[in-house]
Amino acid sequence: MWIVFAFASAVFAALTSILAKIGIAGVNSNLATAIRTVVVLVLAWGIVFISGSYRGIANIAQKSWIFLILSGIATGLSWLCYFKAIQIGDVSKVVPIDKFSIVLTMILAFAVLGEPMTFKTVIAALFITAGTIILVL
Repeated sequence: MWIVFAFASAVFAALTSILAKIGIAGVNSNLATAIRTVVVLVLAWGIVFISGSYRGIANIAQKSWIFLILSGIATGLSWLCYFKAIQIGDVSKVVPIDKFSIVLTMILAFAVLGEPMTFKTVIAALFITAGTIILVL
């Protein structure tokens, strides 16, 4: 089931890039990010309330709060940089560079989370890295 959600995420991420590039025309990139964030906030909390998930908020451990907040900060900074990049650059060039985060995430997953590094993941990371370098050059 995770693979269905992963592919759905890819589809929505692709739509995000195209819709954002169209919507950001003539709008300050920081303001556009803030507007997008409000929409995500309303959508996410709507789903939490509709599903009843809000009942678990009191059970969240302090460590989880800290790391969720840090993740939120990283997301916000990523979005601010991403919107500025697509505003001044071509989406077709910005997105693949942005998606180099895949390789960085793989490295961090190996180093921080202790996930296994396989031949297949190393080869995939090398291909993604090569593609990013070709794009940048």
